[in-house]
Amino acid sequence: MNFLLYISDYIIPFVIFYIVGFGLLMKAPVFHEFTKGAEDGFKVVLNIMPTLIGLMVAIGILRASGTLDLLAVIVRPFTDFLKFPSELVPLVTVKLFSSSAATSLLLDVFKEYGPDSYLGRLSSIIMSCTETVFYTMSVYFMTAKIKKTRYTLAGALFATLVGVFSSVIITNMLFK
Repeated sequence: MNFLLYISDYIIPFVIFYIVGFGLLMKAPVFHEFTKGAEDGFKVVLNIMPTLIGLMVAIGILRASGTLDLLAVIVRPFTDFLKFPSELVPLVTVKLFSSSAATSLLLDVFKEYGPDSYLGRLSSIIMSCTETVFYTMSVYFMTAKIKKTRYTLAGALFATLVGVFSSVIITNMLFK
């Protein structure tokens, strides 16, 4: 175990030195390439900024208005049938749009139920097994200028559903 900790301390500096060393060996203008990449990254940030602001405002409105709590109450019969805690419906819903907002909901779950509770552990695993589908699609497709998404949304939502059900199974196997 100590060996893994030792490696993890030095892996990032090693990768940086490797990239710079390889660039120097190949006689590439390393600093110029770095600044060019940083400039391109800055342009991407400027291009996706309106999307990010829109997503954050929408999540804030949903949270403040109580819509997420109402959604949890509405789907409670369905979630009870599936043996899924309806308290985590807002977390799963928000995670589709924003990981940061979902993290704040996760902290609310920790405050209310505790991090070592069944809901705390399940919500932690859900956060690891799901993706911010709408955020990722909007940012990457907008950046790549893709207009037709075909089956991406359906596939991503299915993968998220599988991730949520897998989280329930894993949590029940390990912690109940």
